[in-house]
Amino acid sequence: MQIGLIGLGRMGGNMARRLLAVKVLHAVPPLAAADIRQHVVRGQYAADAAGAKIGYTQEPNVNPDSRTETFVAMRLFVDNWRWADVPFYLRTGKRLPRRVTEVAVQFKCPPLMLFRKTPVRSLNPNVLVLRIQPDEGISLSFVAKVPGPFERLDTVTMDFGYAEYFKTEPATGYETLLFDAMAGDQTLFHRMDMVEAGWRVVAPILDATKRDTKSPIPAYEAGSWGPAEADLLIERDGRAWRD
Repeated sequence: MQIGLIGLGRMGGNMARRLLAVKVLHAVPPLAAADIRQHVVRGQYAADAAGAKIGYTQEPNVNPDSRTETFVAMRLFVDNWRWADVPFYLRTGKRLPRRVTEVAVQFKCPPLMLFRKTPVRSLNPNVLVLRIQPDEGISLSFVAKVPGPFERLDTVTMDFGYAEYFKTEPATGYETLLFDAMAGDQTLFHRMDMVEAGWRVVAPILDATKRDTKSPIPAYEAGSWGPAEADLLIERDGRAWRD
């Protein structure tokens, strides 16, 4: 598909990417009500142990009994031939340690263990990270043998930083959208079918949380990466979040 996009130009390429995004959203099976507890974790930030940061229900103009979530983590799947049985883990929230937007692709470890009968007991998976904000760039981490006669492995990271390489700060997304709005170019704006496809995925989750007025919402300290339940969500599959 990349080859097909090369000759389309900026406008045609953006339109093609939007069509692909809609197809992906339509391929995400909505969660059944019985599966939401297994695949979705909500959270609400509380005061930190030192008392330096207050909890959500202590914020001005917030109901002390509010059940509004400030964090969500979920596991979704894309039901097509390319991504069949590949879990997608999403996590976002407020009062986390830092502001970061990134996509991390963890490669599956091969079934063949090349270092059998050696001191190397396990290998870390290769990881490709697409950093969207604020430190735009791409990094690839993989395992390499440390030079020398002994069987020692270490993780190597190849890193590309947009600002460092081009010696300039990248433009924000808002700058691009404002320029396109003034130029009358709508190709980067969400179309109605994309919005509807996205709501089709999240609407069952929102409906289930509205009906559930009894279950406690897991708390997490302000300044942490979320509740322990979110860690269990991904650890059940033998994986871990990138903190």
